[in-house]
Amino acid sequence: MKIIIIENELYLAQSIASKLSEHGFETEVFSSIKEAMQSKGDVYLLSTNLPGQNITLLIKEFNDKIIILMVNYINNDTVGEPLRLGAKDYIVKPFMIEELLRKIDHYKEYQELKKNTRLYQEYMQNLLQEIETDFDTDKLTIPIVIQTNYQRLVDKIVFEYVQKKDMLLTFVPLTSENWREKIIQSGTNTLLYITELQALKKSDREQLFELLKNYDFIMCSTAELDCDFETIILNTENKLYDQNEILTIDDYVKFIVNSFQYKFPDTELSKKLGISRKSLWEKRKKYGLFKKK
Repeated sequence: MKIIIIENELYLAQSIASKLSEHGFETEVFSSIKEAMQSKGDVYLLSTNLPGQNITLLIKEFNDKIIILMVNYINNDTVGEPLRLGAKDYIVKPFMIEELLRKIDHYKEYQELKKNTRLYQEYMQNLLQEIETDFDTDKLTIPIVIQTNYQRLVDKIVFEYVQKKDMLLTFVPLTSENWREKIIQSGTNTLLYITELQALKKSDREQLFELLKNYDFIMCSTAELDCDFETIILNTENKLYDQNEILTIDDYVKFIVNSFQYKFPDTELSKKLGISRKSLWEKRKKYGLFKKK
């Protein structure tokens, strides 16, 4: 991690740089905003006491980085307005290096969490984008049990619901040994998404239903069940996705060709299916599965 220090008091800047270097950080010191605008760092320690210089230029340019203000005193000009523009935090001079390190570690962890969250959201959207459903999430009442023949269908509904409601989600697969602890430790402002209900024994189900009386949840089951919670049935008519349906060989080939024809060339796709390229062409013609140009 590289830390850029923008401070016109050279002795102070060098002292901070030296202490940060002792803790394994790469540092670079600038005495002016103009020079620092060409820098490339992960953390920016920005002095607000730079006479005649506009610190907002740097804040706007690097607002995706960790910007920590170094201030002599706190007011709207030194702290309030810079934080509004995108600076992450401030520290009052003089300060202990340990205090600065705690702030750096905190915001480094925060940025990594944001990055991971964005990655998982993009992954889930990509994973579920081909699932078609006309279910209106505005009509969904919580808590609820959804009985389905295809869990991905419920996955999509749950993720659309929490995004629309701007809610936190806790995933609780009941095949996990610590499912009780995950429920108990979840926050009151969190929606529980509980899956694999069919995997629980009857005695465990009774414990689960009793535990859930004080929680908001959406529960998914691919098997019929009897409980006191509101239950709806949401199935797909496409037997390709029906978890209780065994596909014919023709249906399986249709599904694979339709799903992967844009990911693999025909030579490789036919090889993975264990058929000749000519046979693949014949099946395309039979089922009308030609690629769209």
